Amino acid sequence: MAQPSTTLETVTQLPILPPRRADSNKGNYGRVLVVAGSRGMSGAAVLSASAALRGGAGLVYLAVPEGIQDRVATANPCYLTVALPQDDHGQIAGRALAELLPLLQANDVAALGPGLGRSQELTTLVGSVLAQARVPVVLDADGLNALEHRSEELRHHAGPVVITPHPGEFARLTGSRVADVQARRQELAAQFAAEHRVVVVLKGQGTVVTDGRRVHVNSTGNPGMATGGTGDVLTGLVAALLGQGLEPFAAAHLGVHVHGLAGDLARDERGEVSLIASDLLDFLPYAFRNL
Repeated sequence: MAQPSTTLETVTQLPILPPRRADSNKGNYGRVLVVAGSRGMSGAAVLSASAALRGGAGLVYLAVPEGIQDRVATANPCYLTVALPQDDHGQIAGRALAELLPLLQANDVAALGPGLGRSQELTTLVGSVLAQARVPVVLDADGLNALEHRSEELRHHAGPVVITPHPGEFARLTGSRVADVQARRQELAAQFAAEHRVVVVLKGQGTVVTDGRRVHVNSTGNPGMATGGTGDVLTGLVAALLGQGLEPFAAAHLGVHVHGLAGDLARDERGEVSLIASDLLDFLPYAFRNL
């Protein structure tokens, strides 16, 4: 890995969203395209797109395999859904790229990965999206798994990229062991960010946000958030903040803070043991109001 700047700038001041004008409309707050879901993992798509809405996006489009469109459409009436061609396993098919590229051009930011599943066609599709999408892309979950042993494809992205791996995904992406990642979280995240020109959000206790020059270590969040789906919420939230004009590092910094704060508020109300990912959606409004 290339070395980051000799001294990382530690960022502590929280970014802020500008106040909304009284005469604003939904077009002022970003069009977010969420590409997610597969047979058996429709919930990941719903959580991510719903988080983009709760994060303030003006319009959210949720693109899913055609077989689950009806299911995700009834889960939340506030986003729009797009049916994409699927393969025999209920995952987005490689031929969906022809429909995805115009969608990417029509939106301001894309979130790619939650619940996609894994296949060779998806691996090719993720690489093609990165190479051709000029809008910012938030890449998570199976979007990252598609780049296992192929992380060099991240270097050829056409637009800004934020990746949000947990330690296991980051270890697979870098060919490391999870124990090594955990022992050198800031160092390895900053090296990877500098080498691939991306923003890395390395999740876990003290989530690390870095672009290779700047670093922020998050202080919000709690063990109750160690449950399936919370990462999907973060993906949609960061995408929404990008759509509202924050630059990638700032969007990731603010998104991680608000995500953890929503988890802390949910814990205070419902306890750590019973906390689930959809609780974060309920408490995101209070987290933003507390800023």
